[in-house]
Amino acid sequence: MSDLATAAMKTRRRVLGDAHVDRAEAAKTSFDAPFQALITDAAWGHVWSRDTISLRERSMLTIALLAGLGNDHELAMHIRATANTGASEADVMEALLHVAIYAGVPRANHAIKIAKETFAAMATTTKGENR
Repeated sequence: MSDLATAAMKTRRRVLGDAHVDRAEAAKTSFDAPFQALITDAAWGHVWSRDTISLRERSMLTIALLAGLGNDHELAMHIRATANTGASEADVMEALLHVAIYAGVPRANHAIKIAKETFAAMATTTKGENR
């Protein structure tokens, strides 16, 4: 594994969590392996592993972009990742307010619904873990 791939996988695990990455890796096939390598190296190695801005800031940017583009499945995944990036619910709302102005109210409205559902599920999971 190259230095880039090693750094990329470390960052991917830090942001998304071992369980998510383990599931994704287990589901990888020879068909999608080249795509998985591309996104791991490009997104997690070249972008998320840079030290110019914090994971919190990258998280907020990613959430705003995903919401603005309507990438709902990826949006929920990155909302869950806020538990690892340090982005708060208030940070997410600030990002989504920007989406409303710059990408459209319907996109922001739908993203807020997804964020509320995801944060509620995260709170339920967290409470269940503390029992």
